[in-house]
Amino acid sequence: MIVLSVAQLVVIVLYLILSSLTENTNITGSDETFLTVQFSYTILFPLNSIFNILLFEYLKETTSLLVKKKATPNKAGKTVQIQMEKIAQKYAMGATVKQGEFIAIKPHHCMTHDNTAAVMSKYKSIGPKSFYNNRQPVFTLDHDVQNKTEKNLQKYRNIEEFAKSNGVDFYPAGRGIGHQIMIEEGYAFPQTMVVASDSHSNMYGGIGCLGTPIVRTDAAAIWATGQTWWQVPSVVKVELLNKLPPGVTGKDVIVTLCGMFNKDETTEWGALAGVFPVDTAALDWLKSRNERFKKLYPVKHPRINDDSVQELEKNILKADKDAYYAKELVLDLATVSPYVSGPNSVKIANPLYELEQQKIKIHKAYLLSCTNSRASDIIEAANIVGDKKIADGVEFYIAAASSEVQKDVELSGHWEKLLKAGAKPLPAGCGPCIGLGTGLLKEGEVGISATNRNYKGRMGSPKALAYLASPAVVASSAISGYITGAASKSPKPTTSIKVNPKPVKKEEGEAKLVEGFPSTLVGELLFCDADNLNTDGIYPGKYTYQDDMTPEMMAKVAMENYDTDFVNVRKKNDILVAGYSFGSGSSREQAATALLYAGIKLVLAGSFSETFKRNAINNGLMVLEAPELVKHLRDKFKSDEKKLTRRTGSNVSIDLINGIIKGEQEFQIPKVGFAAQELIVEGGLENWVKNRI
Repeated sequence: MIVLSVAQLVVIVLYLILSSLTENTNITGSDETFLTVQFSYTILFPLNSIFNILLFEYLKETTSLLVKKKATPNKAGKTVQIQMEKIAQKYAMGATVKQGEFIAIKPHHCMTHDNTAAVMSKYKSIGPKSFYNNRQPVFTLDHDVQNKTEKNLQKYRNIEEFAKSNGVDFYPAGRGIGHQIMIEEGYAFPQTMVVASDSHSNMYGGIGCLGTPIVRTDAAAIWATGQTWWQVPSVVKVELLNKLPPGVTGKDVIVTLCGMFNKDETTEWGALAGVFPVDTAALDWLKSRNERFKKLYPVKHPRINDDSVQELEKNILKADKDAYYAKELVLDLATVSPYVSGPNSVKIANPLYELEQQKIKIHKAYLLSCTNSRASDIIEAANIVGDKKIADGVEFYIAAASSEVQKDVELSGHWEKLLKAGAKPLPAGCGPCIGLGTGLLKEGEVGISATNRNYKGRMGSPKALAYLASPAVVASSAISGYITGAASKSPKPTTSIKVNPKPVKKEEGEAKLVEGFPSTLVGELLFCDADNLNTDGIYPGKYTYQDDMTPEMMAKVAMENYDTDFVNVRKKNDILVAGYSFGSGSSREQAATALLYAGIKLVLAGSFSETFKRNAINNGLMVLEAPELVKHLRDKFKSDEKKLTRRTGSNVSIDLINGIIKGEQEFQIPKVGFAAQELIVEGGLENWVKNRI
């Protein structure tokens, strides 16, 4: 087992509120070696609203028009960068990479999965003659692989034919989860920048690849132009001390940290990327992959080979000494014990030894998804199960992350051991994690899962309870019938947080007005008083891959998992107000478009998921941060009966150019910048690109 050395430094790339508990797909060693990638999804560093930045300057005629930004120089005048910035610099078009800035990027690869069908439609609508670079995209079918209806099979055939006709690399249903494939096949290679139209692409950082999510419209733009926009995130340095106690894994660390930082009032949740330094463990893993490919194939693998591994080994990127970090975090691993998150939230974390005493009965257990269904996870679960049987009344579902992983554990005998115990096998794919296929949680049931998210309704009924834990705890619970495992009581985790002063930013001038943009918006405030209202709450996962959902149908199911009565309460031109971390969770574009179709033109919130912001901007939905307004409404209605969706009776006039809400009181909000106005007027990024291609 690989153990972290004392004071091993790990760089974590943090964006605004992404809200996801996601982990590495194919790590370079044991769970302990990738826990920082898991941790990277738990913190927010507030930045200026993206409406105040010219997001798409780079697309105006030529990239030479992009304003070049200078990175932070040291005393000698040399530009200093952290590891993530150096990776991004290789893919930046014209600008020096600097935290907080918006840049144009040409990513190394762009992965789409079942949503390729939706991206195809957008791409064809844009109307390019051909792919900008057909070696850049990768298609992997993994989400709805259990669906054998003719409609879904035809969709898969259409994607495969489209890939073949355009010379794009394609992996069919059954090959595995896209993120696993991206690492197994070397598309997500250390010290490259790779994007995917899926929120879990940040897990590529486990091997030192800068992986970050984009959305469907971005993917179509990349197919057509090779590029998209990206905001260079704030960066946190994480120092891990000592080593984990026996029986404690990376999963326990991330769940612990989720609970810890939920109590830190200075932070919000979320990160769009987590970058692990390339170390000997990463290099050893790549070398072992290279040797495996040499035995399997008579020709050199196109991505993982002697040349690529040797070149990487000679050019390991490291942070400059004087590089700026927004925060510096320290965690003593020796003080971490097994933790479980939930129910129905990644931010509720409890020590396993406390939950064991409650003997919480479970109905279903899950060892699957891109998070914890690697060979090491399956082997660990099989060893815990041993010769025992799954408890009466419990269904234990297992699925390998890829066909390669399944073959390996079948050869080792561990897969068969789980089957003999009574586990129910599923094909390599997302399945129950995204709420698709067999084994979903029913009303009143309790499930424990080694997946990445346990949002209300994500894995089945909104009236079920879902917990997250390590593969070891999931396996132990499956044979016991209640939440249990190798619990060890330990003191509260020892941590420290240092917040560094923000660099001084020059005040921005008054925004210009784009012809056709409404400088003022009038409407009634519709208040959904909830923090962490995630994309599963806004647009349920069960509809995500139904490509024939009309705008009218999408409007009817908007906010369904949050409040089934939302459809009856909302009115056209309402101004939606929500709490903090609005839109956290997956990268599904429909979370933004469904609100548009429901008549919502503007969303105000304490803060937003950066991915949701991206989706909103790309589709012409305005989103602005208004924490003071949120506080005002909470104070106003704190004594009233609790309502999930409340008509406030407050009609306001919003000055979008000067950033002022006028109503019972006045509140300052970010101004809507010129580029954002263009996107609103033109109906989103798809039309914007189409008009300029």
